[in-house]
Amino acid sequence: MSISEVKSIGMTVGDMDRSIDFYTTVLAFTKTSDRQLTGVASADISSLQTDPIPAAANLQLRVVALQLGNETIELTEFLTYPGRAIPSDSRSNDRWFQHLAIVVSDMERADEHVRQHSIVQVSPHPQTLPDWNPVAGGIQAVYFQDPDGHNLELLHFPATQAAPKWQQPTTDLFLGIDHTAIVVADTGASRAFYCDLLGLELKQESENFGSEQELLCGIAAVKVRISSLTAPAGIGIELLEYLQPTDGRAIPTDTESNDLWCLQTKIVVADAMATVQQLTAAQFPLAATEVSLSNTSALEFDRQFLVKDPDGHIIRLVDRP
Repeated sequence: MSISEVKSIGMTVGDMDRSIDFYTTVLAFTKTSDRQLTGVASADISSLQTDPIPAAANLQLRVVALQLGNETIELTEFLTYPGRAIPSDSRSNDRWFQHLAIVVSDMERADEHVRQHSIVQVSPHPQTLPDWNPVAGGIQAVYFQDPDGHNLELLHFPATQAAPKWQQPTTDLFLGIDHTAIVVADTGASRAFYCDLLGLELKQESENFGSEQELLCGIAAVKVRISSLTAPAGIGIELLEYLQPTDGRAIPTDTESNDLWCLQTKIVVADAMATVQQLTAAQFPLAATEVSLSNTSALEFDRQFLVKDPDGHIIRLVDRP
């Protein structure tokens, strides 16, 4: 596959103005676009179902792009037909878990800053991963949530672990998005999808456990296998397989794009149609819907497909412009 970039992460939000205020005030994102879409074309863009959302002509979406460093997230509010909230009993090993890892230049100052805004903490305080872990030793991390319950991570790399882009001199506290992490049931099946079929490369893998990992994700006696995947450009993707405990719940089969736990990872490929055809030929479990853009000339890409990975996480395949 001619994958060129993991372009952005999309999140469905319940109150756009509240989310914009959170991401721009608390995390220093900058708003780069704000548009409203209406009608059937909006249903095509948002829905994974073969049949359009009922009364699609009345569907209204507000879509806002926010940028931090060189990375982008896209927030979507369903002004009509709002969906369901993220379950209040969600845990880090539930497979609808997906977080953004935001790199910071100073963990102590960043953690103190976000705590001033009444956020929901998953980790009681930042954790420094132990030196016995050759992949992650010395990395500092803390989990928390945005106003809708989407999971976020602050991440600080020691100089020996940081990619060159995170080592540039700066006075900024929040630098950009290193990766998005998703919980998977089976690393082998997920790597077959993301690496063998889509063309991402395995950068490194590790198994994290111990008291630091327990406090980080809020789960006792945890052991997690982590596979870090990269594309030629853009945001990395981490696969998190919880080896223990193994009671994480699957993504609900009736998930719709307006449900707040429904995130989308946008991946740019040379030919989205050809990519979908190869996925279909490989008899890989997916649901694909071509997006109609006849009334959405303001959007960036000409052709888009929505597909599901083995666990139901949504990937938006787009043609390279």
